[in-house]
Amino acid sequence: MWPSKETKRARIATALADARTPLGLQGLPDQATIDTLALQFVASLRREEYYKLVQAKPVGADRANPNNPSFDPERAVAHYMQQGNVEEAGWLIFLMTHFARPVSGWRRLKDVYGRLGAGKWEWATVVADPDAFYDWIAGNWQAIGGSFGNHRKYESLDPTKSRPMKRAIADYLTWIGPAGHATFFTNVVHAAGNDPHTIFDHLYRSMKIRSFGRLAKFDYLSLVSRYGLAPIEAGSAYLDGATGPGRGARLLVDGNPTSATGNAAIQATLNELDATLNVGMAVMEDALCNWQKSPQHFVHYVG
Repeated sequence: MWPSKETKRARIATALADARTPLGLQGLPDQATIDTLALQFVASLRREEYYKLVQAKPVGADRANPNNPSFDPERAVAHYMQQGNVEEAGWLIFLMTHFARPVSGWRRLKDVYGRLGAGKWEWATVVADPDAFYDWIAGNWQAIGGSFGNHRKYESLDPTKSRPMKRAIADYLTWIGPAGHATFFTNVVHAAGNDPHTIFDHLYRSMKIRSFGRLAKFDYLSLVSRYGLAPIEAGSAYLDGATGPGRGARLLVDGNPTSATGNAAIQATLNELDATLNVGMAVMEDALCNWQKSPQHFVHYVG
């Protein structure tokens, strides 16, 4: 699989095999398991490379127009950043995280962001009159197509449900503040210091968005990092509250996805492993989450 990545896959597989005994990685008992995990690392690295490719050349305005057939939110963020529009880029990253991409695509985000073909709910419009946005959702939610992604399957557009979109939007507007994303991230950098890991952690711990648990916060900040809205990088896998990544990390270290080893000890081993692999914690988290679903047979998970 992916012949152009074979050298990278082989390097990672060798590094995993070499680290198995020194780090006590009980979840790598045989070559099949090592090869499967190595492929998951390659798959996660390819996802990171995808975002770099999206931003490598100019992106046209049609890609950022939700009422154009060419609309693609991942490329739309790149377009906005190329135009210096940090506000719209940040807003769209939030919407991407809130809806999450289902296998069927970005239809739900497109319908909401594009006002069902009647314009666009831009950042400036929503900030100026959030009640108008909430009222529009309440009046149109049944006409909005698509679905939430698997990681956000308990969310709802129905304002009568326990997790309506209005609550998350209101919290996000409060968190970012009326001055907008550019000012918000600049202030955070000044407050937290120059270390990308420290800034990421500061943002992660300050992000109090209803229905945004550990995964949504990690995904949102990872996108902020990929698109360069702030100089941040995950310095840990944020195992507190993690399900799939936590199971994957414990399976790797202890050979048991439900072991009782504390998160700090598990994270310390992941840090040692990454000193050799040099893939970063965003890739580590993603690869381990996918690997634990099928430890001996590679499955390419998307969405």
